Amino acid sequence: MNKQDVMEFFNGCAENWDNGIVRNEPVIQIILDNAGVAEGMDVLDVACGTGVLFPDYIKRKVNSVTGIDISPKMAQIAAKKCRDNNITVLCGDAENMKTDKRFDCIVVYNAFPHFPNPERLIENLSSMLKPDGILTVAHSMSREMLEKHHSGRAKCISRRLADENELADVFGRYLSVTVKMSDSCMYQVAGRKQVF
Repeated sequence: MNKQDVMEFFNGCAENWDNGIVRNEPVIQIILDNAGVAEGMDVLDVACGTGVLFPDYIKRKVNSVTGIDISPKMAQIAAKKCRDNNITVLCGDAENMKTDKRFDCIVVYNAFPHFPNPERLIENLSSMLKPDGILTVAHSMSREMLEKHHSGRAKCISRRLADENELADVFGRYLSVTVKMSDSCMYQVAGRKQVF
C-alpha cells in the first residue's frame, strides 16, 4: 500500500461519500466519551474525510477542531461543510504532520487500516498531545466486519487491523493505555499522555 494510492482512492469516493455513511449513534458517543471529547477541548480529527464527526464535536462544545485528510477532495468537501470559525481543515499526511499546536484529544475514526506505517502515525500523533491528552483509534464496527468491508475494492489500500492487544502494545510505547476493547459492535484503543 502506498499513500498515493490511498489519496487517489479516496479522491474517487469523495463526491458520494456522505451518501453511503451509516452512523451507529450510540457507538459513536461511546467512542467520543472514551476519547475524552468534551467542552472546551482542542480536537485533532485524523483522516477526517468529509467531516463526518464535525457535528458531534460541535454538539460537545469543543473549543476547536482541526481536521486533516490526505485526500484533497475529501478535505475540500469537509472545508465547505464547516462554516464554524472553530473548525480548520488541512489536506496533508498525518504520519508526517508537524504543528506547534497541541491537542486535548486526537481521534482516528474509521480510518486506521489506511495508514501504511501505523506505529509512525501513533508516535507522531502522541507528540502532538497536550499533557493528559488522549489519542484514540476507533471503528464503529467489529474487526471481523471491517475485514469483510475492506475485502473488496478497498483491499489494495487497507492493512489488517491489529487486534486490540497488539495495538495497545504499540500505544504503550508512547502513552498510558486507557481503553482496549473489541466486540461485535466496535473497536477502540486509547491512551493518555502522561505528565512527568
